[in-house]
Amino acid sequence: METKRITTDEQLEEAYLIRKTVFVKEQGVAEEIELDEYDAIADHVLVYYENVPVGTGRVRIVDDMAKIERICVLASHRMHKLGKAIMDELELIAREKGLKKAKLHGQVQAAAFYEKQGYEVASTVFMEENIPHVKMVKDLSH
Repeated sequence: METKRITTDEQLEEAYLIRKTVFVKEQGVAEEIELDEYDAIADHVLVYYENVPVGTGRVRIVDDMAKIERICVLASHRMHKLGKAIMDELELIAREKGLKKAKLHGQVQAAAFYEKQGYEVASTVFMEENIPHVKMVKDLSH
């Protein structure tokens, strides 16, 4: 397993393909919503398993906080704990930018995963793209 920061258009296309597979095909999110204007300003990572890209995520700055987004791993590789590697790298990027807090909108089904990464639920359940979510936050200062 290896996590890489995306630096080329080819890597970004690989990330988009993973996101389309997970969010558009599996979960029914509209492609025009999944790929958005924030992709151009976010920092993206890919996680590789046996040299094949199988997971991705992005981070951007919103209100002086890191906003962690689009975390996904292909269904065939979800048992390998690759999501944690994605989160660790995105949080490292945030810390390098001097950010002290991170937030995310986690799908309710994934809230336990984010809690294991140190995030705390900070909202009631709300709907995004017909999928129940909660806002979650984490202190990155330590």
